[in-house]
Amino acid sequence: MSPASIAVIGGTGKLGSAIARRLAKAGRTVIIGSRSVHAAASAAQQLGFGLTGQSNVEAAKSADIAIVTVPFAAQEATLTEIAPHVAGKLVIDTTVPLVPPKVTRVQLPPEGSAAQRAQRLLGTQTKVVSAFHNVAAHKLITDENIQCDVLVFGDDKDARGHAAALVEQTGLRAIHGGALANSAAAEAMTSVLIFINKTYRVDGAGVVISGQLTAT
Repeated sequence: MSPASIAVIGGTGKLGSAIARRLAKAGRTVIIGSRSVHAAASAAQQLGFGLTGQSNVEAAKSADIAIVTVPFAAQEATLTEIAPHVAGKLVIDTTVPLVPPKVTRVQLPPEGSAAQRAQRLLGTQTKVVSAFHNVAAHKLITDENIQCDVLVFGDDKDARGHAAALVEQTGLRAIHGGALANSAAAEAMTSVLIFINKTYRVDGAGVVISGQLTAT
């Protein structure tokens, strides 16, 4: 991996904070983005590891790679705001289309997946990859070894490879899941996992791919 800087858009949330902390701890230059500069700076100071905080727009401008970690309800507004500043860059979208109060029910958007929606909003100049759908944020924020693989989706193989390498730097195993349209499977699985957690009282069920995997 190159020493590219990373902006975690919506980085004061649970998943964003966890990803930012793990990447910064791994030695990456990471900027936490937020609608509030004060909230971003405060989160960066609390998490440590050299993290800094900026507004979402400034973070998107400053960084070479953006990881979007906002709720589905905020996805469109956030991506529309940063779109001019991520053109030509890699954007990793983690959005899961959860629609409260029925978050245990799969409710994919008209585009087919939140990832495809992100690509539409950001335009063809931006290389969109999706990942981190099924990992529990409250586990990721710790240093524990998490039994969960991360499925990575994207139409551009090289971009998908860069995203997978970032996933590996968080201490998780990245599994290539194919085209961006396939992201619908992992996004839908999140609702299933929430239902499993609730029904069986599991503390953050995840997805692990079995079998002997050999890279091609």
